[in-house]
Amino acid sequence: PALFMENARKGSIVSRANSIGSTSASSVPNTDDEDSDYHQEPCKESYKDQRRRAHTQAEQKRRDAIKKGYNDLQAIVPTCEQQDFSISSQKLSKAIVLQKTIDYIQFLHKEKKKQEEEVSTLRKDVLALKIMKVNYEQIVKAHQDNPNEGKNQISDEVKFSVFQGIMDSLFQSFNASVSVTSFQELSACVFSWIEEHCKPQTLRDIVIGVLHKVKSQLY
Repeated sequence: PALFMENARKGSIVSRANSIGSTSASSVPNTDDEDSDYHQEPCKESYKDQRRRAHTQAEQKRRDAIKKGYNDLQAIVPTCEQQDFSISSQKLSKAIVLQKTIDYIQFLHKEKKKQEEEVSTLRKDVLALKIMKVNYEQIVKAHQDNPNEGKNQISDEVKFSVFQGIMDSLFQSFNASVSVTSFQELSACVFSWIEEHCKPQTLRDIVIGVLHKVKSQLY
């Protein structure tokens, strides 16, 4: 009887232990579910981090592109080169770079307009030269078609006599009016002689007088 009572007592203890174990197990959450939730949460945070990292990289690329653009402007625009040595250590602000770029573009537009006007003037000159060329070609052609026209009407001796008479008259007035003692006197006298004896009316009278003289000698 004592052994029977002892076994019964042990069986009751085991049964109670199993009951307690079962109750405790039922009150504890599933360990696998916990592991699953634990792994899913870092994945969500990693996705957010990736988006944040992608946004940061895109923003950095945008800033790098803007910086490169301003650096290129400073290298291209001559006025962005700092002339003042007192501020040579300071970096030009973006506002200054943009303003200098605008000023340089306006300068280029003015230069372009000026060059276009010069090109237009040169084209007009070329057109005028072409017209003159055509006229001279017609004159040359007319002389070639009539090579004897006007030939030997005035001899070279007569031409030389007319030229000699004009030069002799001018030399006489030059010799009487111009002093060659010094360069200063020569300069002053030459200008006075030109203004006095080389006027169009005076030269015309000299030529007419020489022609009458040569005519009287020939006829």
